Amino acid sequence: MKTMNPLPFLKSLVYLSLLLFSVTAEDQESTTATSIIFTTLGRSDYAYDIFTLPASLPPTPSDEIPITDSNSVNFNGHFPSPSPSLLSFLSNNNQTPSLQLIYVTERNGSSNIYYDALYYSTPQNTLSKSSPLRLRLQLPLLDLDSSTQEDNTVISMKDKPTLTADGYLIYVSTHEDPGRPRTSWAAVYSTHLPTAFTRRLTPYGIADFSPAVSPSGVYTAVASYGLDGWDGEVEVLTTDIYVFLTRDGTQRIKIIENGGWPCWVDDFTLFFHRRSGLDEWISVYKAVLPQNGPVSTDSVTIQRVTPPGLHAFTPATSPGNNNFIAVATRRPNSSFRHIELFDLVKNEFRELTRLVSSNTHHFNPFISPDSARVGYHKCRGEKSKRKDENTHLLLENVKSPLPDLSLFRVDGSFPSFSSAGDRIAYVDFPGVYVVNPDGSNRKQVYPETAFSTAWNPVHEGIVYTSTGPTFASESTEVDIISINVDDVDHNGVKKLTTNGKNNAFPSVSPDGKWVAFRSGRTGHKNLYIMDAMEGEEAGLQRLTEGPWSDTMCNWSPDGDWIAFASDRHNPGSGSFELYLIHPNGTGLRKLVESGSAGRTNHPSFSPDGKTLVFTSDYGGISGEPISNPHHYQPYGEIFTIKLDGSDLKRLTHNSYEDGTPAWGPKFIRPVDVKWAKNEECAFEDCHWLNEMPNGAVLAAPFDTTTATSHCAA
Repeated sequence: MKTMNPLPFLKSLVYLSLLLFSVTAEDQESTTATSIIFTTLGRSDYAYDIFTLPASLPPTPSDEIPITDSNSVNFNGHFPSPSPSLLSFLSNNNQTPSLQLIYVTERNGSSNIYYDALYYSTPQNTLSKSSPLRLRLQLPLLDLDSSTQEDNTVISMKDKPTLTADGYLIYVSTHEDPGRPRTSWAAVYSTHLPTAFTRRLTPYGIADFSPAVSPSGVYTAVASYGLDGWDGEVEVLTTDIYVFLTRDGTQRIKIIENGGWPCWVDDFTLFFHRRSGLDEWISVYKAVLPQNGPVSTDSVTIQRVTPPGLHAFTPATSPGNNNFIAVATRRPNSSFRHIELFDLVKNEFRELTRLVSSNTHHFNPFISPDSARVGYHKCRGEKSKRKDENTHLLLENVKSPLPDLSLFRVDGSFPSFSSAGDRIAYVDFPGVYVVNPDGSNRKQVYPETAFSTAWNPVHEGIVYTSTGPTFASESTEVDIISINVDDVDHNGVKKLTTNGKNNAFPSVSPDGKWVAFRSGRTGHKNLYIMDAMEGEEAGLQRLTEGPWSDTMCNWSPDGDWIAFASDRHNPGSGSFELYLIHPNGTGLRKLVESGSAGRTNHPSFSPDGKTLVFTSDYGGISGEPISNPHHYQPYGEIFTIKLDGSDLKRLTHNSYEDGTPAWGPKFIRPVDVKWAKNEECAFEDCHWLNEMPNGAVLAAPFDTTTATSHCAA
C-alpha cells in the first residue's frame, strides 16, 4: 500500500506555506535542463475561492462569507463533522472553530487537500462578510512534499474529499497508471489521518469519480463506468452508481444505472443527477435502497426530484435532512450557473447565489452537517484583491515529475520559444504576443485572430502563425504569415500562402530555410513544405497525400524528422495519432497510438531531438465534466515519449483541457510569473448547458469562437 503521510505533527497556530524546490536555479544551469509550457483552456481566469451562505433565510450580499484564502484556486469543499483526528490538529487551541473546511487546492504547483479552521470574533449564527477573521489554522492533509520526485503520488490530481468521523479521508487521486491507452487513472483512496495508512478502494482496472460517504461512514457511493470504461463522453456522463464498504472497498454493488454525483441523506437514501431519457433535461433523482434483502439495480427505488424546464445537477445533502437539497442550476432565462435549494416538502426551488452575485458562475454546492450553511466555489474576482496586489499569472508553475524539467501553464495558447529561449510567442484571441520568460517586455505583434506560433531559429525575431478562422473547413481561407516582431513600425507582416485555402500550423526547419505546414488546397488537409522567407511563390513541396487530415507538424532540431498528428488510420473520425516522417517524404511511421477513437495531438520536439511532448486523452477523463466550466475536450493531459516509442510519461494531472505544449531550450526557474492583467472570471460555463431540450438555446455570456483546444483546428 502507498502511504501519503498527513501532517499530524503540525500543531502550531500558523501554517507557513513555503514553496520548496528540489533544485536551485544555479543547479539547473546545464545543457540538459529545459522547460515546457502549455495551455489550459480558461484555467488562468478561474481564481476560485470557496464561499458560504446561510441556508435558512433569503440571503443578501453581506451574508456571503469567503472561507478560503485566495491563494491559487480552491474548490470542491466539504464541511466535516466533528472528528477527533481534526481536533488533534487543534490541540494548542482550546476554542471550537467557527467554521471548518476540507477542500482541494492547487497551490504550490500541485493538487492537494487542505484543512482550514476559521475563528471569527462574532458568534457563528451571526457571521457575515464583515465579521473579523481572528485566526486561520491551515494545513495540508496529505504530506506530498515528503515524497520523492519519482513518487507519482506528488504529481497527481486530488478531488472530492470527505472526512469520516473516525478519521478516514476519502478522495480521488490519479497517481496510478492503469497501463491502457485512453483509460482513466481516477480512483478512490482512503487515508487514515492518525496513522497515514492509505488504501485504494477502487478495483484495479476500473475508474471511479465523485465519491460520497454515507453519514455513518460505512458506505461510499461513486460514479463509475465499471469494466466498460470511458468511451469519450464529454457532457453528462452515463456512468452508473456503485456502492461499497468504505473500510476496504469490498462488497461493491451497482445500484443505479445512468447516474452521477451521488450524495447521501442516510445509509439507505441518496440523490444523484442524470439526463432524463424522456425530456432531455438534466435533473436530480432520489434513490432508496432496501433495508432488508439484496441490493441491486432492480431493488432500488428511483424517483425524479427536480422538474423539467431547467437543468439541475451536482446535488448536495446533509445527514438526516429530508427538508431540502442544494443543487446547481442553469435556467433558460439565465446566462449563469447558480446554486439553489430545492424544498423536498413543497417541491419548489429557493434561490441563493443569484440574490448575492447574479453575474457569476457558482459550482458544486455542499451543506454543513447541521444543515445551517451551504458552501460552493466561484471566481473571487477583482474586488477581492488589494489595489497594490497583482495575483494574475502569466506563467503558473506546475510541479514537474522530472528534476531537470520545469513545467508551466501559460495564460494564452499555442506558445513557442525563440531559439535562444529568451522569448515566448503565443496567441490570446485575438492577436499574437511576444514576452520574455520573466513576464517583461510583453507586446502585441499581430492584432488579428491567429493560432499556432513558431520562431525561425536562424532569422532572429521572425515568428510564423496562421491567421483566419479556427476549426474551419479545407476550403476556408486561412493563411501562413511571418511577423518581424522587432519591427518597431509594425510593417513586418508577410503573407506566405496565396492559394486561398486552409493553411495552418507552420514549423520551421533548423536551418531557417523552410516551413512545413498543413494545407487543405486539394480538399484534404495534408502536409507541405515551402520557402521560409518568400513562401509558396518560391516553390512548394508536397510531403503527404491522402483522403485524411495530417496536421500540427513540428520539425526536429536536427532536421531529420517532422512529427505530426493524423487521422489517416480512420479518416474523419476525429481520432488522431502521432506519426514521424523524413522531410523528403520517406520513413513514415506511427509513434503514438491513441487507443480506440483517441486523440493525440500537438507534438513538439525536445531541444535534443530525442523526445516529443504532446497532448493526449491517453489518461482518459479524470472527473465529471459538468462539475467544471467549459472545456471542449475535458481530458487532455501533457505527455512525453521518446522517438523509439519508449518511456511514455504523464506530466499533468487535472480534470481540465491541457494542450498546445512547447519545449524550450532553457530552464525557467519554477516560480510563478505574475503580470498586470485586470481581467479575471472570463471563463464560460459548459457550452452544452446552453442548449435546451426543445432546441432553443440558453443565454450565453461569452464569445464562443475562441477555441484553444488540443484537437485539430
